[in-house]
Parts: sequence; C-alpha cells; structure tokens
Amino acid sequence: MSSEAKPEEGLDRKLLAIASVVVLGAIMSILDTTVVNVAINTLSRDFETDLATIQWIVTGYTLALASVIPITGWAADRFGTKRLYILAITLFVAGSALCGAAWSAESLIFFRVLQGLGGGMLMPAGMTILTRAAGPGRVGRVMAIIGVPMMLGPILGPILGGWLVDDFSWRWIFFINLPIGAVAFFLSLRILPKDEPQAGERFDVLGLALLSPGLALAIYGLAESASEGGFGHAMVLGPMLIGFALLIGFVLHALRTPHALIDLRLFKNRTYAVASGTLMLMIISVFGAMLLLPLYLQAVRGESAFDSGLLLAPQGIGAMIAMPIAGQLADKTGIGKLVIPGLIVIGITFLGLTQLTGDTSYWTLSAILFFQGIGMGFTMMPLMTGALQTLRKIQVAKASTSLNIIQQVGASIGTAVMSVILTVALKDRLPGGGEGGSAETGLGGTGANLPLEVRDLMTGAFTHTFWWATALIIPALLAAFLLPRRKPKPVDGEEEDGTAAPVLMHA
Repeated sequence: MSSEAKPEEGLDRKLLAIASVVVLGAIMSILDTTVVNVAINTLSRDFETDLATIQWIVTGYTLALASVIPITGWAADRFGTKRLYILAITLFVAGSALCGAAWSAESLIFFRVLQGLGGGMLMPAGMTILTRAAGPGRVGRVMAIIGVPMMLGPILGPILGGWLVDDFSWRWIFFINLPIGAVAFFLSLRILPKDEPQAGERFDVLGLALLSPGLALAIYGLAESASEGGFGHAMVLGPMLIGFALLIGFVLHALRTPHALIDLRLFKNRTYAVASGTLMLMIISVFGAMLLLPLYLQAVRGESAFDSGLLLAPQGIGAMIAMPIAGQLADKTGIGKLVIPGLIVIGITFLGLTQLTGDTSYWTLSAILFFQGIGMGFTMMPLMTGALQTLRKIQVAKASTSLNIIQQVGASIGTAVMSVILTVALKDRLPGGGEGGSAETGLGGTGANLPLEVRDLMTGAFTHTFWWATALIIPALLAAFLLPRRKPKPVDGEEEDGTAAPVLMHA
C-alpha cells in the first residue's frame, strides 16, 4: 500500500478532533429537538397561555430547521464549510441566550425560530466537513461516531430537560447551550480545516421565497383553528389559503427550474415518492403524539418534568435498539418487509395509548413506549434508506436534503395538528380547559391536586387525541404496501448528456 493511502487506514488524531467538534454541534442541535417537550406544561403556566400558542416553540423551531436545510449546501460552497459552521454555532448560541431571556410566549417563539436557523445548518454543515476530512475509506466509521448523539438524544433530551426545569428553571434548557456552544466555537476556530469558497449553482431565491412562507402560513392557519373556533374564521382561512397558494406556486416554479430548492423530479421515482409520502404521514402521527405524552404525565398524573423525562426514556431505548438492526436489514431485503410490521407495531401502541386512564400502571406505559420505539426504528431508518436506494448517486445529495425537509415539516404539522385536537377536546370537556394554563382545569395544573372527575375528563381528551394519531397511521400503512418487498438490484444509469452515471439500486 502506498504511503498516500495509509492515513485512510484508521481514525487518526486529527480526524477524531474534527469529529469531536462536529459531535458537539450535533449534541446541541439534536437535544434541542427533544429537550423542550417536557417543559411545555411549565411554559404554558408561567406565560399564562394555551397549548395552541405555546406549541409554536416546537413548531417554529422545526419549521426554521426545514427552511434553512436547503440553503446549507449552497452556502457551504459559496462561503466555505468552516465559516458556515462557525456562523451556525453563533446563531444557535445567540438564539439560545435570547430564548433563555424571553419575557413572553411570543418572544420565546421568535427566538426559537432564530435558534432553529442556526440548528438547521449545524448538522448538514458538520456532516459535510466530516465526510470531506474522512475520505471515502473512513466515512462509515466516522458516521458511527455521529450516530451516538442521534441515538442518545431522544433518551437523554427529556431527562435533561426535566432535570433542568425541576431543579433550576425552564430558562436553563436554553442557557445550557451557552458553555457547550462556546467550547464548540473555540474548537471550530482551532481545529476545523480551512476551505476556500467555490462558485456553485445559482441559489433559488424565488423558491425559498415561495416555500418557507408557504409552509409557515399554512401551518399557522391550521394551528389557529383551535383558538379561533374552527376553520371558518378569517384568521384561519386567510393564512391557510395564502400558504397553499404559495406552495402551489413553488411546485410550478420548481418543475420549470433546473436548480430548484427541492428537485421535484425526484418524485417521478416510484419508490422514492412512496417512501417519502409514508415517512411524512408516519412523522405527522408519531412526532405529534410525542408532544402529548409529557403533557399527560404532568397535567393528568402530576409528575414532575424530570420524572416525565425518565418515563419517556423507554421509547428512545426501543428506537436505539431497533435502528441499527433495521439499517442492516434494509440493505439485505425489501424495505416493505420492515416498514409494514414497524407501522403495525406503532399503530398497536397508539391503540394502547387510547386506553390510558388517570392511574394506568407505569410498567404498562413503559412497555407501550418501548415497543413504539421499536416500531419507529423499523420504520424511519428503512424508509430513509429505501427512498435513496433507487436513485442515481448524483441525485442522492438533493434527495437527502428533500428527506430532511420532509422530516422537519412533518414534525411541524404533527405538533400543530395534535395540539389543535387536544385543545378542542379539552374545551369540549372542561369549562376553560386548555386555555390560559388554568391550574384547575387546563394545562399548567398539577394532576395530583385535581378532582378525580376532572382528571378523568382530561384523560378522555388525551385518549381522544391518541385515537386521531392512530387514524393517521392508517394511510401511512396503506402507502407502505406499495413499497418494494424484494432486495433492490444494482443497475446502470445514464445522465441527460448520455454519459454513464451509477445508480444505487433498482427495485
């Protein structure tokens, strides 16, 4: 072996140092997608606001992530990955500091969006830096390092968030990012390799101007339906109609533009289209329901934020066990054989959650959440893999970007939809339920101090919402039956200019 190839053999100190910087950024970004859920009840009480408003600290963050992800690839070429990564850390830390200092629900939502703009760039920019530094011979091993925070985030996030809320203040779920971000910033300056900006594709400014506001307005209108008393109000219909018009405009624009923000031509590939649609439907259901569980534990059962985080851990453990197994199986068999059982398991666990009472055994709840995590692991990883398997290698980068956007938008829609359903259910069952963080009958209360009949009515609102989550899994399951159930076979492809281009797999 030549001397030039030797550095590819192992993970040398320099590469491990670069990986440590990227992992720090990944930890901040991933934890902030899970750490906030257990604080929703406390925030609703402290800011004296309802669920329809406070859920925007989750929805706004994920929408910001979705908006900035497609910009990252272009910005990395235009400004250099090191500069972009340092900018992402700066935005994220500044947003975290402002979130911790927020004085109202509205200010916190605004600062969460700023934080999300930085967080959305951290992961893709960090992955680009790490992939380039590792080279093709070491990518798998360094990706395993990045996989650690991805797997641990859903477990540790709720526990860490609960501990900070209970023993310190909800503000510390944001302030804790400051020392981590300062270390990451300093190490980025010292360790990350310099790279020169390069001329890339022209950025799709019009596409961004249509897509991001379109998504935000459509989801805003949906979320406002609860507080405005239905879909007939102008504050609901107006934003939704404008949002859908902008999204239709983006579709028409993207189909005519060679370098659109999202390459819609990818959806001509049947497997990619079905896998993407199934992923979107599954995430709307699952991620929306993830907002409900901490609220049930705190508002109905009277658990602390920390104990709620501990009780949610089995879901993350189940996903952590299943994901690597499902990832290996996805390379050996058709993804339909994995996704269909995974969705069935998720559906069964949702049925279990529809049977919750005010005193359901926590062993029962832990078992339900553990198997739900197993179902998620056997669904998300194969869907992501299967969506990319039948594409040309030259298409994978844009396809990965689209999948990340789908994932974040699905999470935004899910949290908005489930919060609307729960808010309406509480209003129907309880006078003033869910509004203003009412300590007696709404969110923000302590379940242990509530009259038994009120706890039962609140539980009914939660189980009603879980029935909707169960129903949303059904179209995902039906779509999954269109996924390939045989191992894809490699075939040759051809680019538009007639030159040979490798295709990953063919169903």
